[in-house]
Amino acid sequence: MLVLSAPRVVTSHGVLAPGTVGVEDGRIVAVEVGSSLSGKSPGVVLESGVLAPGLVDLQINGCRDVDFVDATPDQWRTAAQWLATTGVTAFVPTFITAPVAELVAALGRGAAAARDLATDAAAAQPLGVHLEGPFLSERRRGAHDPAYLTDPTPEAIEALLAAGGLAILTLAPERVGALDAIRRLVAAGVLVSVGHSDATEAQVTAAADAGARMVTHLYNAQRPLHHREPGVVGAALTDGRLTSGLILDLHHVAPAAMRLAFAAAAGRIVLVTDAVSAAGMPPGRYVLGGAEVTLMAGEPPLRADGAIAGSALRLDEAVANAVAIGLDLPVALDAATRVPADLIGRPDLGRIAPGAVADLVWLGEDLRARATWRSGALVAGRLPPGQAA
Repeated sequence: MLVLSAPRVVTSHGVLAPGTVGVEDGRIVAVEVGSSLSGKSPGVVLESGVLAPGLVDLQINGCRDVDFVDATPDQWRTAAQWLATTGVTAFVPTFITAPVAELVAALGRGAAAARDLATDAAAAQPLGVHLEGPFLSERRRGAHDPAYLTDPTPEAIEALLAAGGLAILTLAPERVGALDAIRRLVAAGVLVSVGHSDATEAQVTAAADAGARMVTHLYNAQRPLHHREPGVVGAALTDGRLTSGLILDLHHVAPAAMRLAFAAAAGRIVLVTDAVSAAGMPPGRYVLGGAEVTLMAGEPPLRADGAIAGSALRLDEAVANAVAIGLDLPVALDAATRVPADLIGRPDLGRIAPGAVADLVWLGEDLRARATWRSGALVAGRLPPGQAA
């Protein structure tokens, strides 16, 4: 049995200070308060920081100069291994708007990459693909190419489903045929998210009635809150059926708006990075969905027209940012672990509790990942000298 102790262990029921976790056969078998486990001395003693569940990112386009949509197997591995160094143990690679035929081909490549990575002990694991488009609003397109935006016809939806590997699809519910598309996708087990949308509150409510359960990057590229027309933001904050992604890089959304989201929709906020290939890289020029983006120091990536094009955010950094703006650490971690895991239908991930997969991350006092375990095996980082993984 692997036994780990830490000054603070963030569990499903609160913070143990100190706490100890027992792992056997890749699963958590015991969680106790104190510095030992039912008489067993810990094999790993973390003398500072926090032991937390492995982080789960539901929206990430790429990292380390890799754009997932057209990545080679080696590039997938490079990206997934780097993600593990940031504390991410599971992620949903995101492909932005492109012709449907190209997305079908990309879904096939993504499924093949997921099979390859399943045997890579040092990599974060993909949980299917997130398609962000092409069924989006021209008025709220953000960095998406307007030439490829289209309605979600039955033929397009069936082609995407037949390709396999589709886990999340972001669409604008005001597009023609969107509600029928939502019902079909939900019936096929796909998580539908409202995003890049100029929908009214009533239209978002209709989408939730049809089975949509998520809102993509709250506040960004969507009809804002207005006191006479609450729009997408108003619906997201008040409809208990909807959980919203939030890019907490301190560029996309102001701190007061972030705090408002967590207060109004407690337990329904997911921290996402929306990172692009520039993440983990120095300032320079990179690619998002075939279009060039520029990363400058201290700024988010930008397209040539000045539109923000995703982020260069790490998910552990998002957690640290959330704490820096005043959120409690357990709330911030919950939004990057249990909430996204539950939303994607993986209640065995994102928590420190008996029976859960032993995906864990040791965060330093600065809340940056120092070591990561997947299924109880150390996959990234270093432990204190003289300690076994």
